[in-house]
Amino acid sequence: MLLLALAVPAAAQTPLTDPTSFASGAEIAAQVEAMGKAMKPGQGFAWQPLVRDGEQVAAIEIWRSPGRPAVHPDEMEYATVIAGAGTLVSGGTLAEPTVVNPGLIEGSRIVGGTTRRLAPGDVMLIPAGTPHWFGITGDRLVLLGTKIRRGHKSGS
Repeated sequence: MLLLALAVPAAAQTPLTDPTSFASGAEIAAQVEAMGKAMKPGQGFAWQPLVRDGEQVAAIEIWRSPGRPAVHPDEMEYATVIAGAGTLVSGGTLAEPTVVNPGLIEGSRIVGGTTRRLAPGDVMLIPAGTPHWFGITGDRLVLLGTKIRRGHKSGS
């Protein structure tokens, strides 16, 4: 009888902690409710991290009024509508662009963009450098969104 001993790498022998950042549906609902209550009258936007991987953050965004049309030159934006309703205008050309900071250019409007209605469950991936704007239908639009830098690798 021949017995083989297999070498198991040390990394496989050592239990690793799970690096996953997780939020349950109940935690998301509680955060949205708390953020809504904390918003001041007339405050049009609130943002708060929900889960993260190093510098990458998935955050809750509550929009009560539209912001300015924007472009993120080096970041794509991935978002899911989790409550409320609105519109997304994306593509086209940003009119009267003003550099706010290296990661954000704002304009007065988008010329020639595509308009889409937004409702819970809708998902969008806005490529880096693409003009976009969120309109609000009703009292709010709530997104779970993250911006991902070009060339980003998880955990870096």
